[in-house]
Amino acid sequence: MQMITAIESQKRNPRRVNIYLDGEFAFGLSKVAAAWLKVGQTLDEEKITSLKNNDQRDAIYQQALHFLSYRSRSAAEVRRNLNKRNLPEELIEATLERLQQNGLVNDTAFTRAWIENRSEFHPRSKSALRLELRRKGIDDETILSALSEGTDEEKLALDAARKYLHKLMVREERGGDKLEIAGFREKMSGYLSRRGFAYSTIAMVVTKIWQELRQMADSSENTDNEENYESN
Repeated sequence: MQMITAIESQKRNPRRVNIYLDGEFAFGLSKVAAAWLKVGQTLDEEKITSLKNNDQRDAIYQQALHFLSYRSRSAAEVRRNLNKRNLPEELIEATLERLQQNGLVNDTAFTRAWIENRSEFHPRSKSALRLELRRKGIDDETILSALSEGTDEEKLALDAARKYLHKLMVREERGGDKLEIAGFREKMSGYLSRRGFAYSTIAMVVTKIWQELRQMADSSENTDNEENYESN
């Protein structure tokens, strides 16, 4: 048995305290874990080991929470981050289990959110999405299940093409160049190809977007002609 002879706040981290046993520094604890301890209390080796282990588990959990604070993560991403710290494997797995139980790590929800975010802001093909998610450590079954929930390849390609068309039109206005069909097809096809879309999908989408572009131009030209006629 060893007696607690002092409990002192750490200077660098006020949320932790130093525990002194029999007049010598023994270990550090969070203030929450040390709340029930008091000077004069005796601890056996089993209790000391338990306090240290629980403190380490809580410290690892806080590290994981900090990693998750920037954005949602897959279980594999959290595991890789904790592995960089050379932590015991059993503590890493215990941390992941705790995060999952608390709903803070959920690969199914993560996958759906990733697909939804990409589809809205950076559309790309199902194959590109699948590759990205595999890199995040998501298993194929979870990926395929999420992609089967209304993810339309043609719509993804059209959304991507329309976003890129805006950039092309801005460049055209700045450079004073006229967007011709040959250059348009080359640039748009290359853009969609880099996002993993199949040739058949690209061909269909490029034709459709070009038609939309010409309709916009014709409509604008007709409007200008009408205004000129009325002014005369």
